[in-house]
Amino acid sequence: MKIRDIMKIKPDKKSGEPASKMKKLLIILLRVLAVLIIVIVLFIAIVFAYNKISSKSEAGKIIPYGQSVTVDGKNMNVLIQGQGEETIVLLPGYGTAAPALDFKPLIEELSPFYKVVMVEPFGYGLSDGTQKERTTENIVSEIHEALQSLNIDRYILMGHSIAGIYGIDYVNKYPNEVSAFAGIDSSVPTQGGMDVEFPIGTFKLLKQSGFGRLMFKFGEDPYAGLPYDNETKEQIRMLSLKNMYESTTLNEMEHIYPNFVAARNLSFPKDLPLIFFIQANNTGVERWIPLHEEQIKDSVHGKVMTFEGSHYLHHTKSKEITENLRSFMAEIK
Repeated sequence: MKIRDIMKIKPDKKSGEPASKMKKLLIILLRVLAVLIIVIVLFIAIVFAYNKISSKSEAGKIIPYGQSVTVDGKNMNVLIQGQGEETIVLLPGYGTAAPALDFKPLIEELSPFYKVVMVEPFGYGLSDGTQKERTTENIVSEIHEALQSLNIDRYILMGHSIAGIYGIDYVNKYPNEVSAFAGIDSSVPTQGGMDVEFPIGTFKLLKQSGFGRLMFKFGEDPYAGLPYDNETKEQIRMLSLKNMYESTTLNEMEHIYPNFVAARNLSFPKDLPLIFFIQANNTGVERWIPLHEEQIKDSVHGKVMTFEGSHYLHHTKSKEITENLRSFMAEIK
């Protein structure tokens, strides 16, 4: 073969095609990835900004209710309704964002017969938050200080859910003030399943990022079909978003199990009238009814009543709770 013939031979282009195609594919993938990252970052920024703007806007739309009392140098909100001779002090369950509004059906049923005092502990409703540890001791002391500042020194203590833990401590510390205890599906110190480790860091991130609001928006309406007007439900919604995953209630969440453990050595005084209004079919806690029956077994005046309904019996059974409480209190006089 002559040199000029060799010079005419062209390189095989096909041998470089696979590498070229891979390079182009890699560039496309990187571009898609970059776009995805930009979209995700932009979405997070929008959620964050929307939450900040909405929170600021809603703060001016929340309608004050009740009255503020000074406790430990901070403001605690208390709603008082009714002119009855006997007083009932209501305590909410854990995480009830706006107690005075959430308990509205029960307050309205009770208030024609009693003076009803709905206490919103720190971190709830319109009350301030606090840096003080959410131990039962501190919570009970703060509630008592609020009542003392209002000159309320004789009352029936009525509590929902975890207020059963705070309540058993409360009646032992202030036996001369509490005339009876009424529990609304109230917690029992020995119930199982309370040693759960909660993802506190995740909850904080949801709050700070605004994704907590997003989840709330697409969640089910817990007040759908219940006897609440639209204005009340809107106020509850805004207060729920305001108080959701705040540091005070997250600290209380961290103390849930220790507070249950601390209450195991306590029992209700034998001479204190006790009445429990509880779920008939609680599938989440074993021996729910027997646990409450054990709490009243040594009581001179004790009663357990079951109702068909959710954990929030005061949403749907306020009339029945009121009627049975009045009958029970009349029987023991």
